Amino acid sequence: MRGPEIFREVEQMTNDAMNGKLSVEAVFGRRLEIIRPRMQDVEAVGRRYIETIEPTARKTINTLAAQGWLAVIVSGGFRQAIRPLADVLGIARIEAVDLFFNPDGEYAGFDERYPTTRSGGKPDVMKILREELKPSRVVMVGDGVSDLETKPVVDLFVGFGRYTAREKVRAGAERFITSLDELPGVI
Repeated sequence: MRGPEIFREVEQMTNDAMNGKLSVEAVFGRRLEIIRPRMQDVEAVGRRYIETIEPTARKTINTLAAQGWLAVIVSGGFRQAIRPLADVLGIARIEAVDLFFNPDGEYAGFDERYPTTRSGGKPDVMKILREELKPSRVVMVGDGVSDLETKPVVDLFVGFGRYTAREKVRAGAERFITSLDELPGVI
């Protein structure tokens, strides 16, 4: 939305953070300052998430829900962009970063205190969820190093490589899948 030069710069920073070369906090606010997303941009990203949904996601989530699992999205992404996808998937709970906008829809900042804006934040969120929900078992599925950081606080970490198979995640994961329909057989 901001042109190929900005796209490349932000993509490189994102990949460096997702691969563990940079901390999440080193790039989080910087990317937003470069992009300065407007409300309409975030809505467009939300629509794109739905258009490019993982083909087996809905069926897998429904299958797991029927088995008693509760799906929660824990993300360093933005709540406003993720909410439409979560609604399509039937996921009520989202742990993600809130963006703030001026009345005219222009970018006004983000919740800088939210845990997933920094490295080590996702394990903190997982601890809070475990305490609040008191599940018998917690499984994290993720494709980035910030997801892999949850491994010590979950019962099973499953690496996901459908879109980007990061070697650090593959090596650290107890199990690794490339399609969500593999998940029921893994957990």
